[in-house]
Amino acid sequence: MAEIIPPLNKQTLSRMTRGEIQVAFRLQKFLPDDCLVWYDIPIGAKRRYPDFIILHPKKGLLLLEVKDWQPKSVKNISKRSVKLATQNGSVVKNHPLEQVRGCAHALINMLARDPKLQQTSEEHQGNFIMPYGFGVVFSKINRKQIVNAIPTEQRETLLPDHLMIYRDDIGSHAEAQAFQKQLWGMFHYQFHHALNPSQINRIRWHLFPEIRIDDAGQTSLFTQVEEATSFVQEDIPNIIKVMDIQQEQLARSLGDGHRVIHGVAGSGKTLILSYRCLYLAQVLKKPILVLCFNITLAAKLRAFMINHGIAEQVEVQHFHGWCGQQIKKYHIDVLESDEPYYKRMVQSVMDAVDQGDIPKAQYGALLIDEGHDFEAQWLKLVVQMLEPEENSLLMLYDDAQSIYNKGKSLDFSLSSVGIQAQGRTTILRLNYRNTREILSFAYHFARFHLNPKSSDDDHIPLIKPESAGNHGENPVVREFDSLHGEIAYTITCLKEWHEQGVPWRDMAVLYAVKYQGKDASEQFKTAHIPYHWLNTTKNKIAYDSNDDAVNLLTIHSSKGLEFPRVMILGIGQLSDKDERHKANICLLYVGMTRAQEYLSMSISKQNSLSRKLVDAADFMNDMKEA
Repeated sequence: MAEIIPPLNKQTLSRMTRGEIQVAFRLQKFLPDDCLVWYDIPIGAKRRYPDFIILHPKKGLLLLEVKDWQPKSVKNISKRSVKLATQNGSVVKNHPLEQVRGCAHALINMLARDPKLQQTSEEHQGNFIMPYGFGVVFSKINRKQIVNAIPTEQRETLLPDHLMIYRDDIGSHAEAQAFQKQLWGMFHYQFHHALNPSQINRIRWHLFPEIRIDDAGQTSLFTQVEEATSFVQEDIPNIIKVMDIQQEQLARSLGDGHRVIHGVAGSGKTLILSYRCLYLAQVLKKPILVLCFNITLAAKLRAFMINHGIAEQVEVQHFHGWCGQQIKKYHIDVLESDEPYYKRMVQSVMDAVDQGDIPKAQYGALLIDEGHDFEAQWLKLVVQMLEPEENSLLMLYDDAQSIYNKGKSLDFSLSSVGIQAQGRTTILRLNYRNTREILSFAYHFARFHLNPKSSDDDHIPLIKPESAGNHGENPVVREFDSLHGEIAYTITCLKEWHEQGVPWRDMAVLYAVKYQGKDASEQFKTAHIPYHWLNTTKNKIAYDSNDDAVNLLTIHSSKGLEFPRVMILGIGQLSDKDERHKANICLLYVGMTRAQEYLSMSISKQNSLSRKLVDAADFMNDMKEA
């Protein structure tokens, strides 16, 4: 059975077309164990996206493009293009064979620049070390239909039989031997020997420059694709796979000491933390502490630990909840003053630690999610909770999502709060959560406040996210006369999606100002829409993402969460005054990047934020037309 990267889990399958799903399962089932298959991974400086890249050590490198075109929709085929009949009229698409051919040539040209991946014999010196091929899969067209429709001579020019796979080749009656024969027939010549593990690792190293671990096991800053043109090193670093496998391997590969992972929204930071907990729970005797800022995210992480049977070893708390627990556990009196209770509670814990009333070194490992929302004194406090002998710390951070510190990024060094992560900082640039359209929209909206900046590894840089997601619909911005109209439109969309088969739990409605939640809740109840209103600490702690109900919550509470379909309402009521402008732009950026597949926003009051939204929507529509 071949290894598919990313694995065919619910998240990956939700990004695939029906034909891609069918092909993926055939590849997984019919190809041997030493075969690697990557789905929808960008290659080269131009970020081309073939549907599947297949690496067989004994056969070569093969690229496949999958099309779910119906036979009746194909009206005309030329060598360069295909004319299709759609609901919107006739459209002309690039010929899929030319499309995948271009991807293959771009990939091979990139790999062949590496001297270690070139042939050494006089006859073929300098050529790429292994065979390569490309082909097209028509998941809804039978081979017989093509044979009957196109004469043999024309077919060999337009749709060469040996480069095509049809519906009957991947159907339920397909056999492994015949399927493999069709695939391997796409190569121009046969391989005389198999690639060794070192050569395979070199190819993977070039395919995925975003993730590279050096021989000492320390992560280095991710190299851009266009920078990977120098091959002075004899040994290629260890390779980390992308997507879910990358995240799990990265979590397991993190060594002792303090580590910082700075990742853009949707890069898998929280999943890395989760897998890291699975690993640490197996090797540490002392309890493990996981802290975040968001109560709802803490509930989600806690559910993960419970589901994986490590809840007794891994304690998950939001920061202020942990402070309250320490006060109760060690019978600490909370300071009296005019400050809010939560501030007095934190100060009481810090004083008690300094005085020895709360012990240090309680935990074998400390993992901090949403590190961008932690104040310096909080980090300094919790670092003292680490057992010095183990000293295992992981902090996850994204400066672009800092929404609780008035829009300011970290103004202190990590070392000043006790985090010693110099030389052990990883940057994750690729966003896997959102479609390219959603990420492009969000970044265009917030771009002037998310300008990438460099920094040393004792400070946190701000980086521009890059999309590794699938294509989808452009985000929608709707204008209404009132908040009531916004909510009515939201209800209409929710009902229509559910009638189309979308589970209630896959939808989230985010509101900008607290009072809007009550209005939405009342109208949801009247419309008989099942929902969870995460408006209280009790409700947030009890949050269960498996319950089949619409999630109704503030944008603030959505941090760290993700949903296939997200609607954001009441945006016009957000303040756009100078002191709140940047903070609210960052807040909306966070809300937008919660959406995996579909994003809708509504406004019923005009301000600078609503105008920026309309501008971003116009930009996306212009890009689509271009």
